[in-house]
Amino acid sequence: PRPDKAMVCFGNMFIELPKAHTKEMLQKDQEHLDEEINNLRKELRVKVNRLFEAQGKAELKGFNLNPMTAEEMKLINRILEG
Repeated sequence: PRPDKAMVCFGNMFIELPKAHTKEMLQKDQEHLDEEINNLRKELRVKVNRLFEAQGKAELKGFNLNPMTAEEMKLINRILEG
């Protein structure tokens, strides 16, 4: 491939695309996936709470915590490394 192009695999086919376009596509895909993951996590919390309620159990403690972002993890690692 040329320096300004990137080889991208779609299914069983490789296509050569401009690097800028490829990077933009990957960023949009990642944003979409992050959004879907967050929605699934929110739905899971509600479903687990309903299940526990139906079983007559107390709500799970600490289950409503949110994961740290990649940026937060970088900061934590930087602090730990000194």
